[in-house]
Amino acid sequence: MCSSATHGHNRGHDWGPRRGCCCHGHHPGSFHRHFLTAAEKKARLEEYLKELQAEVKAVEERLKELGEGA
Repeated sequence: MCSSATHGHNRGHDWGPRRGCCCHGHHPGSFHRHFLTAAEKKARLEEYLKELQAEVKAVEERLKELGEGA
């Protein structure tokens, strides 16, 4: 049986982990969309932007630390 855990192995294909079961909608009588709505794409891109901004901040802080020690 499938679990409803978050799977990160799809990261990079559609801007974030997919949520839901791992069987990709192969349950009898189930429906699985194979596309994202514009609102879903926008939400994922906004979240990705936040992650990138946090990473930039961390790199800038590390560079500052390294610069003070040199």
